[in-house]
Amino acid sequence: MKPLSIVLFLVFISQTCNAPQEENSYWSQAINLTEKKMQGLNFVAPPRAFEKNPMMAVKEVGAEWIAVIPYAYTPKDKATVRYNSSGWQWWGERPEGVAETIELAKKAGLNVMLKPQIYMHGNWTGNMSFKTDEKWTKWEQEYENYIMPFVKNAEKEGIDLICIGTEFKLSVKKREHFWRALIQKIRAVYSGKLTYTANWDSYADVPFWDELDYVGISAYFPLLDIKTPTVKQLQKSWQPIRKEIRKHAEKTKKPILFTEFGYLSVDGCTYNTWELEGRVKQLKVNEEAQANAIDALFETFWDEPYWAGGFLWKWFPNMKGHEGYINKDYTPQGKKGCKVLKKWYSK
Repeated sequence: MKPLSIVLFLVFISQTCNAPQEENSYWSQAINLTEKKMQGLNFVAPPRAFEKNPMMAVKEVGAEWIAVIPYAYTPKDKATVRYNSSGWQWWGERPEGVAETIELAKKAGLNVMLKPQIYMHGNWTGNMSFKTDEKWTKWEQEYENYIMPFVKNAEKEGIDLICIGTEFKLSVKKREHFWRALIQKIRAVYSGKLTYTANWDSYADVPFWDELDYVGISAYFPLLDIKTPTVKQLQKSWQPIRKEIRKHAEKTKKPILFTEFGYLSVDGCTYNTWELEGRVKQLKVNEEAQANAIDALFETFWDEPYWAGGFLWKWFPNMKGHEGYINKDYTPQGKKGCKVLKKWYSK
């Protein structure tokens, strides 16, 4: 090899070897979370006031964050947002329950993500759409009226993070101007961090990531359609998804936060979990499948410098508020998955 060729070869090798370090250095500076991930739980709002402090169990599993979720209700095809009705709204979702949950969490030294969320019976928020601008505007005004009081209180209460919406797949594309205006109104009264939760299949389509601090994803990616996949099998299935998420982080220059991740404790829980919910009674309990799925997710993403952590879906305070199939539900409480979660959250 000629001298000039040797020099060029050495330069190439030097650049190639240094590239990952430079990239990691960028992400370290960009998110400052490479050593400390968000170790969170989506906290179920209970029907009635806490009988005992539920935060001790949260700390025992190693979690350092909870997501507080005051649900509101939008009936199918109705341009309205209904909230804070003592007749049907659970205590934990109403302002008094939210305030007490936040107070207990803060006293326990936990961080809080406030996550106002819309429930639609017989429909999904991702499909929500209206035929006229008048109806869109009406719904948007009511959504703003619902969320802004929480935002203002969040500033007073020292809330660490607010999720401004969850899985509005069509709305964020059709009504980008509303979401950008809402973000500005929130920024005017709240000094903390902001995110939005996109569904796993549409996070790349959200047009306003530039306005937020984190790219939030409901990480229910379909992986393997078998009863009990191993951790290694699941890790392999994660790889193409991980690469796409990494590309998105590089494109947006934003850290990725799994605002929701979780698995039912049933056969085949790592594939199209939303379909399993409709026939959960017919499925067999499978704690190992759930535990393997949780383990594989952390094995895949824990050391990724752009990954800011996540919030497990879901955690029942004092085991209250579940749908009636606790042994098959998303919570790992009292199951093999709890040991796996604690292993990672204790890092």
